[in-house]
Amino acid sequence: MAKAYGSGLAVGRRTVLRGTVAAAGAAALPPLAAAAPALALSGRPDAGWGVQTGDVTASSGLVWVRSDRPARMVVETSATESFRTVRRWAGPLLGPGTDFTGRTALRGLPPGERIHYRVLLADPDDPRRTGRPVYGTFRTAPARREGVRFVWSGDLAGQGWGINPDLGGYRIFARMRELDPDFFLCSGDTIYADNPIPATVALPGGGTWRNVTTEEKSKVAETLAEFRGAFRYNLMDEHLREFNAHVPVVAQWDDHEVHNNWYPGQLLDDARYTEKRADVLAARSLRAFSEYFPLSTRRPDADGRIYRVLRHGPLLDVFVLDMRAYRDANSPGRQPDDARGILGERQLRWLKRELTRSRAVWKVIASDMPLGLVVTDGAVNFEAVAQGDPGAPLGRELQIADLLRHIKHQRVTGTVWLTADVHYTSAQHYDPARAAFTDFAPFWEFVTGPLNAGGFPAVKLDGTFGPAQPFVKAPAAANVPPGQDSQFFGEVAIDGESGELTVRLRDERGGVLFTKVLQPGRVGQ
Repeated sequence: MAKAYGSGLAVGRRTVLRGTVAAAGAAALPPLAAAAPALALSGRPDAGWGVQTGDVTASSGLVWVRSDRPARMVVETSATESFRTVRRWAGPLLGPGTDFTGRTALRGLPPGERIHYRVLLADPDDPRRTGRPVYGTFRTAPARREGVRFVWSGDLAGQGWGINPDLGGYRIFARMRELDPDFFLCSGDTIYADNPIPATVALPGGGTWRNVTTEEKSKVAETLAEFRGAFRYNLMDEHLREFNAHVPVVAQWDDHEVHNNWYPGQLLDDARYTEKRADVLAARSLRAFSEYFPLSTRRPDADGRIYRVLRHGPLLDVFVLDMRAYRDANSPGRQPDDARGILGERQLRWLKRELTRSRAVWKVIASDMPLGLVVTDGAVNFEAVAQGDPGAPLGRELQIADLLRHIKHQRVTGTVWLTADVHYTSAQHYDPARAAFTDFAPFWEFVTGPLNAGGFPAVKLDGTFGPAQPFVKAPAAANVPPGQDSQFFGEVAIDGESGELTVRLRDERGGVLFTKVLQPGRVGQ
């Protein structure tokens, strides 16, 4: 039976928090060990950073773990949580070359089924000496038409707001887990490499925010060790570790994995950095990103790309974009010819081809930046696609216009855009009847976030592609801390029988703020 699932401030937001956060760092507290993973003292390998899964298909999945010392990774799977009957998978030897992280591919799994697994870390010199097993579970993608549910958001631990034990850490992950999603789409800014985490932050209106701190997060990330430490920091949160053990992740990267608003070839104008070359920092960050997520899709096709398509049964394909690594320099965005754009020529060709080939009912385009929201970079440059001119496409808008034209002329139906980045939540409907550029079919874009970062007021809309905004919820002030109605995530549920796609934008407590139901195959809704 088919499974049914019903029911100008932008500059400040994206820069390193100064003022109150920086000043408050003087009253430093020691790291709060209670919130950190409990490492074994027995001499046996320990997986204190939990487990993750990713790249889940109808017949396979990828399991991730990190050890506290050299160890051999072993995965056991079972159809039940009793593990009465197990299948064993030999994994890699974990060592310093990957910061003791490793992944094991599970293949030949049954489609549309819950898989229970446990990870054992064995002493390389004595396989009988193993640490405590770490347990997880995930559902494989369906082979037939069954319901799908997933959640998405982005922007984790930004603007100096880290793991606060007084508030229970990253509680929003517990709310997302309660929905029992098939996977989590993390829409970029998985870390804030350029935002140190101080021990304390002075709160607006009085009071003090306390952070769990680490040595690596006490400064901006420049070395490979510091980037690794930034990814490891988030895994100190118990809610995130529990979430990872139950929900596969599809991770994108954006600017704060490296530096605010960076682009290829940039030389940073930031006194905190001794390494000014953004490309050097990006290579180190991408290596750490690839080590700390269950990601096997860095392609061996010359550029090591991380853009990819996730096929999740007959109802859903997710096209995971990279709007950072191939973009041109941020600029006023007025150039009449811009082949490189925000995607690069090669990625654009790939996206057109894969969208045309897709036979899924819904094609979710996971974009790490919004299309019609005006995101600035300084006084005259722009960071995203839109540049504030509501007229005909210019700059990076030209590439998006080309893509939208292709979608219309190739009769690609069921496209929905999902993104994060702006630290609030909103829904935009794009319609050629309102637009300066008219050669496209209407579509929806949904924005949500952050997960644990400062909330910021809404930015302006650009009229080039005719957006209307039936819903927006954003703080009135800049850099509102987590826990003050400033954090958001989204849920997408596709009904297995009708094919209806329902988007719900939710607050940090899980409450529904906005709902939109889309019908399969219908244009202009």
